[in-house]
Amino acid sequence: MDFLLTLALVLALSFWMTKAKLQQQRIALLARFLSGFSIEKNIETLTEGYLRALGEADPGRREQVWNLLRTTEQALCTQMRQFANDFAAADAAATRVSKLPIWLPLASAFAGSFDMREALRVHARGICRAIDEEGAGSAKDRAFAISAEMLLMQHTCHWFCRSKTVASARMLARHRTSYEQLVGAVLPQTRSDYLGLVSLARRA
Repeated sequence: MDFLLTLALVLALSFWMTKAKLQQQRIALLARFLSGFSIEKNIETLTEGYLRALGEADPGRREQVWNLLRTTEQALCTQMRQFANDFAAADAAATRVSKLPIWLPLASAFAGSFDMREALRVHARGICRAIDEEGAGSAKDRAFAISAEMLLMQHTCHWFCRSKTVASARMLARHRTSYEQLVGAVLPQTRSDYLGLVSLARRA
């Protein structure tokens, strides 16, 4: 009995150490490619700016805020495209992401996986598509679409570093938005490309 308990503890410790090591490696990899960009800062600026514009009662001042955000939107689009292009040079073995909701050793080998490099290309296209859709609906609808695209990209980054379940819990806690709501809020083309990539029904 003592032997079995000791074995279980050893296996649990080994599992935890392996998980922590691999997650730290992924965080470091993503941070290395992100370090040359202002993507996170631009997302924060846009998120706060959209809330400010939507809360502005005066139409003139509201339009002024929308216009001021255009430069940041274009900067985000440009940087996301470059980030996705740069990340494409990462080692293929280090960019596989398990499609299972929780982290398990070697899960990508038996349960299917997707390539983070392709996921970032999907998100870059989606963000830029939403930004470029001038005149497609109201300014509020456009801001909503861009916000959804940004949040789904962040969810994928957390999925890559941790797991789908952790990413979804973080999204729900910070933004009060479920994973299903988020996927439903992005542009149709993004949703189609994204689900085609990460769905368990599609093995890669």
